Amino acid sequence: MAKRTMATSLLRIPPPQGLLRPLAVPERLLLGPGPSNVPPRILAAGSRQLLGHMHPEVLQVMDEIKAGIQYAFQTQNRLTLAISGTGHCAMEAALLNLLEHGDTTMVAVNGIWGQRAADIARRLGANVHELLKPPGEYFTLWDIEEGLVQHKPLVLFITHGESSTGVLQPLEGLGELCHREKMLRRKMQPPSFYLDMGWLANYWGCDGEARRYHHTAPINSFFSLREGLAMLAELGLESSWERHRANCAQLCQGLCDLGLELFVKEEKARLPTITTVSVPEGYDWKEITAFLMDNHAIEIAGGLGPSVGKVLRIGLMGCNSTSSNVDRVLRALQDALRRCCRSRL
Repeated sequence: MAKRTMATSLLRIPPPQGLLRPLAVPERLLLGPGPSNVPPRILAAGSRQLLGHMHPEVLQVMDEIKAGIQYAFQTQNRLTLAISGTGHCAMEAALLNLLEHGDTTMVAVNGIWGQRAADIARRLGANVHELLKPPGEYFTLWDIEEGLVQHKPLVLFITHGESSTGVLQPLEGLGELCHREKMLRRKMQPPSFYLDMGWLANYWGCDGEARRYHHTAPINSFFSLREGLAMLAELGLESSWERHRANCAQLCQGLCDLGLELFVKEEKARLPTITTVSVPEGYDWKEITAFLMDNHAIEIAGGLGPSVGKVLRIGLMGCNSTSSNVDRVLRALQDALRRCCRSRL
């Protein structure tokens, strides 16, 4: 008894009361720019019991993930892998494995991701030239070519899907331009061990050598990613594209029918996964998003970075890209426009 009392007296912080209650997660339809709702099949895969990160079964899952990514991106590049981190982490990994101190890079900026990339590149000591477009617009091949000729960068960063503004950036012809300008080649080790692409390539079996331990991978996330890619393969890439295009078109038409203005003017430049609509005159965007959350259990988002206060962002991604979800969010928006306060100023 004395020993137990002495051990207890060493504790200065009691168990947090919040952790003594069951976890409570509300049911919501996530139609913002991400994350989106996850299908039960993927949730089930992520709940499987763990295996060791170097077990042959896990290495097989990693090989299947690589093949799935190659299918999704339609590439035969052997250096295909998934980063154990967020999208920001992957963006930083790409830049720090390409750039060295003093290198010249050109960053196409028409939203927050170009802004973030320029910030990362400057932190790496690069000489950054920003190619600018207003939010909602995209870069033409001539814009890029003119910048490459003027600045002669070793690296070009451009955002394919600018989720802060809803812009789909065309990529056709950019590869040829970059090859023509003889861009790219790193000579020194990158400044990060964790994101060193040489180590990661080996761990993912991309270099043809025996795999070595690099980091303890998020095994459950690997299971979930593998299952998500399996679902894409079963559906077929072209069928997935068409479903997202059709539901985006339905959403855009419905928004226009409500009297709302699409932020990206050119139809070909609109992301099929994230639609941006200008905040209607006289309304507070925060009030609209809060109304949908509180009254309809639906998440949509306001702007981000240069689009803050200008747009509402509606995401239709993966299993959330359905005609019924389009109808549901349109009804919720109609309700919000009717019931939210409108300024008379």
